[in-house]
Amino acid sequence: MSATSLLLQLIVILTTARVCGWVLRHVGQPSVVGEMAAGLMLGPVVMGALFPSLHAQLFSKESLQGLSSLSTLGLVLFMFVVGLELRSTKTMREQLRSAGYVGVLSVVVPLALGIAISPALYPALAPKGVGFWPFALFMAAALSITAFPVMARILKDRGMTRTPFGQLSLGAAAVVDVFAWILLAFVVALVGAGEGYAGLLKTTVGMAVVLCALFFGLKPAFAWLLRVKAPDGEPSTTVMASLMIGLLLCALVTEWLHLHAVFGAFLFGACLPRDDRLLKSLTERIEPISIVVLMPLFFALAGLGTTSNAFSGASMGAMLLIVGVATVGKIAGGAVGARMAGYGWRDSLATGSLMNARGLMELIVMKIGLDAGLIGPELFTMLLVMALVTTAMTGPLINLFIGRKAPMADAGDAHRTPAKP
Repeated sequence: MSATSLLLQLIVILTTARVCGWVLRHVGQPSVVGEMAAGLMLGPVVMGALFPSLHAQLFSKESLQGLSSLSTLGLVLFMFVVGLELRSTKTMREQLRSAGYVGVLSVVVPLALGIAISPALYPALAPKGVGFWPFALFMAAALSITAFPVMARILKDRGMTRTPFGQLSLGAAAVVDVFAWILLAFVVALVGAGEGYAGLLKTTVGMAVVLCALFFGLKPAFAWLLRVKAPDGEPSTTVMASLMIGLLLCALVTEWLHLHAVFGAFLFGACLPRDDRLLKSLTERIEPISIVVLMPLFFALAGLGTTSNAFSGASMGAMLLIVGVATVGKIAGGAVGARMAGYGWRDSLATGSLMNARGLMELIVMKIGLDAGLIGPELFTMLLVMALVTTAMTGPLINLFIGRKAPMADAGDAHRTPAKP
């Protein structure tokens, strides 16, 4: 692949992502919805159908390796920041019981529904050689995920971050992510090693060793390094290089263990010291290149992995089933959980609507499933459409249930929300 081809691909992808993000943002949607839609537009479903020759020349299979490598780096950097931001505030700790109700039910309900619809989807949509239970458990994980960054951005834009409703939703999303990512890691480990339960055992033991090395070795080592070399939270170039080497090493190890590199990146971020100054400094350095430049490449590759077959005949019925079950499961589970925690129906339904936002995190789950061979292009396309629809409906549903204005915030400490789309 020539440098000219790669540069042209980057120009087309970034321009399309920026334009779509700008358009969607001006109609009340998070810009990430526009960027996800840009990926779909650049794929065979839209651009490939309208301009087949141009699409085949611009995005030929042999030219995608460079984009794939860059998008993987973007995913690793993004998940590092997500792990770095994983923390609980005083208000969230006080609401742990309430957040637990919402988080558990907004996982259990869509999880159960995902398993329930799997017998209808498995015969036509499961790749050859994939067993029913790995497929069903992946569907359960895919329907259970919540996009914490998108939720945080929606709350921040509406001035709802410090409200009881906002804190409840953020706390519940953290609970959801723990359950969903553990389940996804289990499924990927089960099929990724290609050795059945023996491979699962090997991967599990390997991850136990990695966790011990991270939290008993790397964590105190980096805590000392940052305390000595970056006491003000501003890492030098040497410290930044050390952090990047540690990040890439953890991503490499989890990839070698037949998990995905994003798991190692997330764990490395989670093991670093909880320092707001360091968090601010690292996000200011990493997010611009990760969010603005590299993640649109991931969206584009996701779009290139779609197929128009998902929009015809029985496949369209399967897609509508997935979207309907995903929406009902999340909204119902989140709303019932918030109601059990003592919230009114309006706030409860708004909480369920927020839990229904899947955004970028769903695309990461889908990519992991596709790379592991758990799903094929047709189901990948259906899940991409589901992620777009469920994320796009979040804002309108919140307007419907509690209006556009933020309710009165409580007096609790502000929770820093990530500034990702």
